[in-house]
Amino acid sequence: MEKINRQCAGIDVGSAKVFMSPDGKEVISYETFTTDFRELVKRLKSLGITSVAMEATGVYWVILYEMIQAAGIEVYLIDARQTKQVPGRKTDVKDAQWIQQLHSYGLLNRCHVTVGQIQTLKVYQRMREDHIGRAATHVNHMQKALTQMNIRLSEVLSQVHGKSGLSIIRAILAGERDKQKLLDLCATSIKKRKSDEVLKALEGFYNEEQLFALQQSYDGYEFYQKQIEQCDQKLDEILTEISANKDDVDVAKKRKAIRHHKPKVKELAKMLVKISQGKDPTILPGITDYTHLRLLGELGMDLSIWPSEKKFTSWLGLAPGQNNSGKKNRNKSKAGKFRAGQIFRQSARSIIQSKTIALGAFGRRIKARKGPGIAVKATARKLAEMYWRVMVKGSDYVEKGIEQYQEQYMYQRMKYVHKLAKQLNMSVSHDGYPGNDTSMTNSNL
Repeated sequence: MEKINRQCAGIDVGSAKVFMSPDGKEVISYETFTTDFRELVKRLKSLGITSVAMEATGVYWVILYEMIQAAGIEVYLIDARQTKQVPGRKTDVKDAQWIQQLHSYGLLNRCHVTVGQIQTLKVYQRMREDHIGRAATHVNHMQKALTQMNIRLSEVLSQVHGKSGLSIIRAILAGERDKQKLLDLCATSIKKRKSDEVLKALEGFYNEEQLFALQQSYDGYEFYQKQIEQCDQKLDEILTEISANKDDVDVAKKRKAIRHHKPKVKELAKMLVKISQGKDPTILPGITDYTHLRLLGELGMDLSIWPSEKKFTSWLGLAPGQNNSGKKNRNKSKAGKFRAGQIFRQSARSIIQSKTIALGAFGRRIKARKGPGIAVKATARKLAEMYWRVMVKGSDYVEKGIEQYQEQYMYQRMKYVHKLAKQLNMSVSHDGYPGNDTSMTNSNL
């Protein structure tokens, strides 16, 4: 093979040391302090290195990646699975040499790395998601403490951490034990529909240790709610900064409802559409402004770096992998979870439950044949393809609805019936398809 990258280097990144292998020279090791990283960058420039490949090891690569990139050197961040060594020959030095050798022949694929303001947006958004997850843990702890005092709020309220549930919890922690007074704190609709059930649920057996546990869990939940609000402020600032120099756009006033964890960001929809240069992916089923925000942080503004929708869905981990050997042909999924792919999966789960969306009918048909896991993945893949087309080509998407999808599906089945009849030397009589009665007769009878 011919070398493509002649002035290149490979770097094996660890927690305590990094090993740098220049082309045709000995491997040099550096510690992971900032001073050592600066020396490494100076060494790269003095050797005339123009391109560097390094593994994505935890978060250890981040600062070194930024420092090398700031020095004007091209950096390839690569998946460690692309550089697996032969068993029994793995050392840090050999890893660095192997990375350099593969990179010199152009055999490594570059990972997608967001940069600049989008990287800042991603950090705030991921931090917000982490806070939401930790807050959910404290909700479970609150529910557990209530259950251990036999206060069965979870059986009568849809959410323990809803407005009514939190009002009751605050009153209990303040010393209130009167069931009727606790019921009065609930929303009017709850008092009208199920006041008797709530009164029964509020007759608990209080004890000191569980009240302490409830207080701890409530304080933890409130703490993370404040952390989420601070992240929302930062998201508002960075979105305002990114959209400041973009052309103004018209946004539909009526937006899809964000049911859970809605960010407190003013004019969120308008800023997102401005950043996307007028392209609004919320016309797709299952995509809200919050989904758009999360995908923007993970994928960036320019999806044309993926040449086709197939390349895009493959990168997301939503396309079936290849694992062929001889006569065996198996599908092999990519290891690991891709955040952007998981966002599409979450949207797909809600789409499959919808009774009025064509894509939901597709998902349910796959679910009946191959199970829920494959159905979610297949639906997420179709949704990701639509998202790519909207963001790259600006294709308008119009929901065709369940009826038109069923007509198309029945038309395809009728085509199969005619093909089967031809193979069996039979004729099909009908009054027109799709949807009309069809009978099949054997021409030889």
